[in-house]
Amino acid sequence: MQQPESVKSHNRHAIIGCFFVVLGALGFSAKAVLIKLAYDDSHQLDAITLMMLRMAISLPFFLAVSLWTANAPPTTRDALMLNRKDHLMIFGLGILGYYIASLLDFEGLQYISASLERLILFLYPTFVVLFSAGIQRKAINRHQALALVLSYAGMILVFVENMTPDEVPKLYLGSTLVFFSAITFAFFLMGSGMMVKRMGSTRFTAYSMTIACLATGLHFVIRHGLSPMNLPASVYRLALIMAIFSTVLPAFLMNAGIRRIGAGSASIISSIGPIGTLGLAFLLLGEQLTFAQLIGTVLVLMGMYVISQAKS
Repeated sequence: MQQPESVKSHNRHAIIGCFFVVLGALGFSAKAVLIKLAYDDSHQLDAITLMMLRMAISLPFFLAVSLWTANAPPTTRDALMLNRKDHLMIFGLGILGYYIASLLDFEGLQYISASLERLILFLYPTFVVLFSAGIQRKAINRHQALALVLSYAGMILVFVENMTPDEVPKLYLGSTLVFFSAITFAFFLMGSGMMVKRMGSTRFTAYSMTIACLATGLHFVIRHGLSPMNLPASVYRLALIMAIFSTVLPAFLMNAGIRRIGAGSASIISSIGPIGTLGLAFLLLGEQLTFAQLIGTVLVLMGMYVISQAKS
């Protein structure tokens, strides 16, 4: 018996959505590996310089999308006029989520492995649960408690696995920086939900990323001035790849995927990200792939799955 055309269309829509989310998650997961490769290619490279290169290449794309969405025919949601409070929210969230969180992440990757960074960063949904429970005065239910136990047990396992006597100070510093990056991003997510509903995810991403790009450029000028940068050509190539394939495309692919399959399904599928980072770090950076790392990663992903199921 043949399926109705509407069912076939819905299935195609869902498959395309899943494909977009997978590509977006893999693009985001490659960012940490590209950052580590850039640091290896130039020991004089610092976090704000690499971040500025990434943002400078990304900015024209986000500006183009901002102009396109501003001139596109308004939908019912997009037709809502943004007031002064909305503009302040967009500005603050852009600074918080795409500038401060990114800077902490770039700084942290100078000291820890890409695979450990991705797992710490992937804990941000647990922070959303904790902060939401604290702000709304709601008790954490058993599903959320299970997710927290699984996630942090996996994280501790991987963290202990990375501990060596000579690297302990760097491990603590890098992990702390990335940990606060995840916390900052969790606050960004909590605040961005309202704005996405008001103006749409594509428009919000373009506006907030544009603000973050400008903030990063200002930080770079204050730190280094306008003198020419003497960096290897490989750093510029890696920054170009990072900007296109780990910033611009994943941001819009993820948005397109969420529109097709929903945030709950997208969050489950995007758990492929840490696995992608583990594989790329093993192949391109020579990072060890141990049994403890694999078990820890599985525990963290199980925790994220439990959280996403509870939300659904």
